[in-house]
Amino acid sequence: MRAWVVRAGREGEREKAALDEGLAIVGWGALGDLTDVASREDIRGRLVAAYPDEGSRVIANWTGQLLRFRHEIQAGDLVVLPLMSWGFAIGRVVGAYEYRAEAADSMQHVRRIEWLARNVERERIRQDLLDSLGSLLTVFELSRYHAADRIAEVIENGEDPGRPDADAFAAALTSPAKLYEAVSKRGPDEPVRISIRDFLAIWNASRRYSAVVDQIEQDLTLLGLATTPPFTEGSLDSEIAVLPLGDEPDGGTSAITRSGIQVADDETEQQPVAYLVSNLDAANRLPESVRVGDSLQSAMTLMILRNYAQLPVLDEEGRLRGAVSWESIGRARMANPAAGLAEATVKAREADRSDDLLDWIDEIDRTGYVFVRDHDLTVSGLITAADLAVQFRTRVRPFVLIEEIEQRLRRVVDAHFSLDTIRSVVRGRRSLESVRSAADLSFGAYKHLLQVEENWSHLGWAADRDLFLSWLEECRQFRNGLMHFSPDPLSDDQLAPVQGLLGLLRSLDPHS
Repeated sequence: MRAWVVRAGREGEREKAALDEGLAIVGWGALGDLTDVASREDIRGRLVAAYPDEGSRVIANWTGQLLRFRHEIQAGDLVVLPLMSWGFAIGRVVGAYEYRAEAADSMQHVRRIEWLARNVERERIRQDLLDSLGSLLTVFELSRYHAADRIAEVIENGEDPGRPDADAFAAALTSPAKLYEAVSKRGPDEPVRISIRDFLAIWNASRRYSAVVDQIEQDLTLLGLATTPPFTEGSLDSEIAVLPLGDEPDGGTSAITRSGIQVADDETEQQPVAYLVSNLDAANRLPESVRVGDSLQSAMTLMILRNYAQLPVLDEEGRLRGAVSWESIGRARMANPAAGLAEATVKAREADRSDDLLDWIDEIDRTGYVFVRDHDLTVSGLITAADLAVQFRTRVRPFVLIEEIEQRLRRVVDAHFSLDTIRSVVRGRRSLESVRSAADLSFGAYKHLLQVEENWSHLGWAADRDLFLSWLEECRQFRNGLMHFSPDPLSDDQLAPVQGLLGLLRSLDPHS
């Protein structure tokens, strides 16, 4: 048994028919009947003929999706349908591929489905599986994290049991008191080790906002606990140790001293929420390397195999002694065709994990990379210009989405409502005269404006008002959270409400 996601269109346009008629439905209406199509190449040929203006990458992507829908999905497999209500329907495949020639263009390719659960709330599914459900593809397999068995469990018992290989110990730490209890039961040589992600979950948090960090710091101080490295450093998947800071000395030393684990002198002080070098995943991945005394041929071979531009050169303790790159190899070989690794090794800069990332951007821009050292001075990562580009895209995207939503709301409100109506939703001590257009409204004011039935009717939108307002409220909360800095990236699942609302606004008012 396998598990699949089959979406009901970008705006959920096939959702009602899928649920009412017991179907999984995909689009590609210009394609025609696929009943006699036997291979990937056959599907690709049909797509090329039906969509001659599409590029090869798009055709290859569509080919894979249709191959899954036509051939790979089998009777007995499970299908998950993401709903516009923000939940999921789950069913079992009970029929082979069918082509409905009489149906509308976007409703012709179907598989028969027995829907077993029609409105599974997101809260019933663990975050790792929710993340897997996030994709722009119409048809894709849920193949990670034992997804098929877990989806079956949701049908049976209404709850995702989580990964069978997940950290059961971390899952049992459901409160700060439970964490304290676990730490107090351990000896000094056996500290509690936990990922930052699981550590934050004890406080029902998923990102390190300032308020979250403040609360955790206060609780740790009251409980007499400390983390090393600080939980404000590293990526969400980095591991920290939780230690008993407040134990009285036993035999003349504290539990931390007896454990042999190094804790910074200022670690009990509040840790700032900043964008540190260690917050990048690349800073926490030990890079491929060569050792002092290795041959230049081994370095070149490794760089070609891994498609690397540079490698760190380490000593026996894992400390940085320089770097070798294609540029340094070229310069060394120009001076001496028989040059070895030593001649091709050049000086390289190291950033400390706890350094502010902004302080290193100029260096990374100039040289293309910087190595990262751990607290014991050994190399722990390598940050390249490409890593910064990925981070920039990840960080900027939420702001771009929110800005477009606000711009569209402003244009719609200014176009459909008088200034008096706009001013009627102003709250607080703000003077009405200071509001001259929708641009002067707070984001929350749009909800107050559109929840008035007369105002909503004036828009003439063919959408469910209550559902629209609930998504608008989710978007407002997301926006407020975005205004508070966190070093942790937003997942696709966390972005989904914003992307969904923006897609709906584009459909409702395509010309704005």
